[in-house]
Amino acid sequence: MNKLRLKTKITVGVLFLYLMLLLVSILGYYYLNRLNKRAKVILKDNYESLDYSKNMLVALEDMNVNRDSALRVFETNLQRQSNNVTEPGEKAATLEVTRTFEAYKNGRLSDLSAIKRGIYTIMDLNMNAIVGKNERAKKTADHALMYIAIISGICFLLGFTFVYNFPGYVANPIHELTEGIKSIANKQYSKRLYFKSDDEFGELAAAFNTMAQRLDEYEHSNLAKILFEKQRAEAVISSFKDATIGLDSNNLILFANVPAQQLLNLKDKDLVGKPAEELAQRNDLLRFLINPKESAPFKIVVDGKEAFFTKEMTDITHEEARIGYVIILRNITSFKEQDIAKTHFIATVSHELKTPLAASDFSIKLLEDDRTGRLNKEQKELITSLKQDNRRMIRIVSELLDLSQVESGNIQLQPQPVAVRHIVQYALDAVQKQAIQQRIEIDENIAENLPSVVADVEKTAWVLVNLLTNAIRYSKEGTSIMLHIEQGESGKVVFTVQDFGKGIPAEFLQRIFERFYQVPGRKQVQGSGLGLAISKEFIEAQGGTIGVESEEGKGSRFYFTLPAA
Repeated sequence: MNKLRLKTKITVGVLFLYLMLLLVSILGYYYLNRLNKRAKVILKDNYESLDYSKNMLVALEDMNVNRDSALRVFETNLQRQSNNVTEPGEKAATLEVTRTFEAYKNGRLSDLSAIKRGIYTIMDLNMNAIVGKNERAKKTADHALMYIAIISGICFLLGFTFVYNFPGYVANPIHELTEGIKSIANKQYSKRLYFKSDDEFGELAAAFNTMAQRLDEYEHSNLAKILFEKQRAEAVISSFKDATIGLDSNNLILFANVPAQQLLNLKDKDLVGKPAEELAQRNDLLRFLINPKESAPFKIVVDGKEAFFTKEMTDITHEEARIGYVIILRNITSFKEQDIAKTHFIATVSHELKTPLAASDFSIKLLEDDRTGRLNKEQKELITSLKQDNRRMIRIVSELLDLSQVESGNIQLQPQPVAVRHIVQYALDAVQKQAIQQRIEIDENIAENLPSVVADVEKTAWVLVNLLTNAIRYSKEGTSIMLHIEQGESGKVVFTVQDFGKGIPAEFLQRIFERFYQVPGRKQVQGSGLGLAISKEFIEAQGGTIGVESEEGKGSRFYFTLPAA
């Protein structure tokens, strides 16, 4: 036997109510139509005859006053009455009135009482007919009311039963299903649903019970394994020496090992399972850690001692979807101390070397003076070579001092509004002699109406000199380089130095601003590999950026930006 679906049951119930309503409507229409027809019959058959009889009686009363007019009225109504004979005995009465009227009209009858009696007879017959027809119409109406009342009562009872039971029929299984789902969500896998119906709700209950049974089996078969894996993961996390914090995709803290708890000054129960944003409102370190834009090394005071850390954020993915991330704090205190010691050592050595180098440079100048004695050709060449090496050493020591100042944070910048032309002129004056010696032409392309920039004139000009010197050094004799300055985006002014030399291979571009780095395979006639590194520090310290674009064999384009005043 086929099962009745829920949709079929609802359709059948609604269709039944519709048919009952249709039956009431048809029955009401039928009886109302019958009553309407009978009312029309009474109006046509009987009421009009009464009206004609009344008019004939009025004409008889006027017969002595205006005989001709009264005769015409009487004849007209008598003719109409003759055409409207509908009741038994009415035809004979009408013929009697016609016969007596003709006798009166021809003078054979002088008394009108016989005519009036005939008219009264017609009126009595129609009035009696009206009473009879009214009784029959009343009975018809009573029957209609009774039938309609019975059918309407049945429809009401059935409809009330349907409306009362149907919402529960649909809502009760849904309510039980909701409670069952809540139980499953609370890991009460023994929950079962029992619906007696064989429709969709019955199938839903069977599917739910199957799901609950399988979840129960899965829970019991994998619970021990899951607990073991959880304990092992917690043991691994706790063994990390670096502070480690795990969060899900909604920034809910999943775990935090002991070093992380110590740094945050929070216990495990105050961290695990809590929203990171909520805790970050009361913990500055956590607010810094969950901010993805913060990546610079930072300092934390632990037990009265300064410790330096770097933050690493690693995404956790599952089937190419990000489900969380881990924050690891690497303790770089020892490296930071070594770096500080290195900076101090470089500063000390550079400072100590500067004095003897300056003295040796003075001595070389004295040797070149003819007053101390004439030198032969070989001696002059040796002195020239010593002079170049000595000045290169002095320049390297100066750059090392600048670098140590940058690293130690002791660099003294004096940023102030300054005209771009002033910086450019300062740099061009410094490199003009070198450009003439190399027969290099510097093409200037400086935009008009440039705003002033906020910069340290000496340090910024030093950076521009360094870029121009490098461009001259790596350009062929007799060629040109370009100096281009324009208004950039976000209120920046862009300085660009373009040469057309050998260019820089793409694999070395990322390291070009590292300290002591020089492109392999090139003859290094001058320079220490510190110029670009120091330039980067100077520009970034003034709120600007520096970069390079190059294509091997077509030259290089170095640029830096400074904020407009």
